[in-house]
Amino acid sequence: MGTTVTHAPAMAGLSEDKPSEPRHGPVKPERPAALKRRRRRENLAGYLFMSPWIAGFLLLTAGPMVASLYFAFTDYNLFDAPRWIGLDNFTTMFEDPRWRHSVQVTLWYVVVGTPLKLLAALGVALLLAQKRRGQAFYRAAFYAPSLIGASVSVAIVWKAIFSDDAIVDRTQKLFGVDVGGWAGDPDMVIYSLVALTVWQFGAPMVIFLAGLKQVPRELYEAAEVDGAGPWRRFWNITLPMISPVLFFNVLLETIHSFQIFSSAYIVGGGAGGNACGPADGSMVYTCYLYVQGFENSRMGLASAMAWMLLVAVALVTAVLFWSQKRWVHYEEGAR
Repeated sequence: MGTTVTHAPAMAGLSEDKPSEPRHGPVKPERPAALKRRRRRENLAGYLFMSPWIAGFLLLTAGPMVASLYFAFTDYNLFDAPRWIGLDNFTTMFEDPRWRHSVQVTLWYVVVGTPLKLLAALGVALLLAQKRRGQAFYRAAFYAPSLIGASVSVAIVWKAIFSDDAIVDRTQKLFGVDVGGWAGDPDMVIYSLVALTVWQFGAPMVIFLAGLKQVPRELYEAAEVDGAGPWRRFWNITLPMISPVLFFNVLLETIHSFQIFSSAYIVGGGAGGNACGPADGSMVYTCYLYVQGFENSRMGLASAMAWMLLVAVALVTAVLFWSQKRWVHYEEGAR
C-alpha cells in the first residue's frame, strides 16, 4: 500500500492571493523631472494647435481694439500720423446733433424691432411645436431668411421692393394708401428696416422651439384637468418654463440690433452723400460711424464713437442680467 505525500508549503503558496508581478519587474514611478518634461511637451503641442487662433485673435481682434482705443484720443485721418487731443473727440461727439439723432434712431430701432422679431419667432415656434404634416419643411422654410437675410443681395432686393411704384407701393394703392415707396421716404425708411429684421426671425424661432420641447407635457395635462384655458396655460406654464430661453434671445437680439449696418446702409441709399438714408431717416449709429470714419476721414472720432457703442451695449447687457432675477425662472441649482 503506497503512501501519499502532500507538499503543504507548495500548495499553501499557490493558494495565497498575491498580485502577480510582470516579468520585467515592478513598474517604477515616473521621476518628477521626466514628468515635467512630458507635461511641457504636451503643453507645447497644445499651444501649437492653438497658434492659428491665438495669432488671429491678436492680429485681428485684440490688436485693432487696442489701436482703436488709442485713436479715440487722437486726431487721425488715415493718412497723417495721429495727433493726441485727449477728450476732444468725445466732446465733439456729444455736441454733434447728427450723432444725437443717430442715437435716437438706433434706440427706436432696438426698442421696436427687437420685440416684434421675438414675438414673431415665438408665435411661429408655438405653431411649429405642434405635430402636423410637413413640419420639417415649414421649419426649414421659416429658418431660411435668417441664413440669407444679412446678405447684401437681400438688402438690395429689399430696397427694390420698398421703392416707388414697386410691389409694396402698388399694394398700398390698392387699399387707398398713397405714401409712395418706403425706401425714399425719410419717415418710412426705418419701418422697412424693421420689416427686414422681423422677416429674419428664424434663428430665435429655432431656439424657442428647443425650449418648448423641454416643457413637460404633464404640466399641460394637469392644467387642462383644472380647467385652465390656452391663454392661461401659456401665461402660467409656457412662459415661466421657457424664460431662460427668452432671456437668451432678448440678450442676443438686442446686441444684434445695436450692430445693424449693412441693411441700413444699402436700403437707406448707400454712397453718394446719402449713406444714412433720405434726410438721415435710416441713420443708425453704425452708419454714422462709417460716415465719420471713411467718408469724412475722421478715424479718431469714429474710434471714439465705436468705444461709446461698446460701453452702451455693455450697460444694456448689465441691465438685462440684473433684471433677469425678477422674471427668469431657473430650475433649482441651475443658476
